[in-house]
Amino acid sequence: MTESSSGVAVVFIDLQEGFFEFPEMQDSRQRLVSESTWLAGVARSHGHRVFVVRTVHARDKSTWTLKMLEDDQGFNFEGSHQAELLNELELEPATHLQKIRDSAFHGTSLAQRLRTGGIHTLVLAGVTAESCVGATGRDAFAHDFQVVYARNAIASSDPDSGWSELEGICENFRQRILDRPDLERLLTTTSG
Repeated sequence: MTESSSGVAVVFIDLQEGFFEFPEMQDSRQRLVSESTWLAGVARSHGHRVFVVRTVHARDKSTWTLKMLEDDQGFNFEGSHQAELLNELELEPATHLQKIRDSAFHGTSLAQRLRTGGIHTLVLAGVTAESCVGATGRDAFAHDFQVVYARNAIASSDPDSGWSELEGICENFRQRILDRPDLERLLTTTSG
């Protein structure tokens, strides 16, 4: 099977220690690890590419967002424990990318890698529904990729408003939030 034969890729976003330091995220850690590991395994076993995108910042503030600069507080510094992937995850083999903004497309080679690989549909997972996952979904639409979201492999720091925001994105951009059976069907019927 070649990298370009399936047309579907799974993109994991910000499954890093730093994001799970927040109390509102800690309860979802085990679920995300379990569901993400399952999702990566199904994807790989059916010939789909797996991408792991992490947010990593420089200590010198050169990569900080406006909010980080205003608060004078950075995080997920290169080489820090915060920047590491959750150690329980089993996502390999995967293509790894680093970003400095919410969207996995901003300042990265993700779009080019997906196009080169013949990918047209993305399965998005990670944290958070209202921030980085949603921003990646919006940008995927702008890059002409179809998107589905892996419901059980996504967390929100505010479950009520976070999921409402993601549902709004789905409605506006004709994207879908899928549960495990539908994800499995997608990944097993589009294998290479």
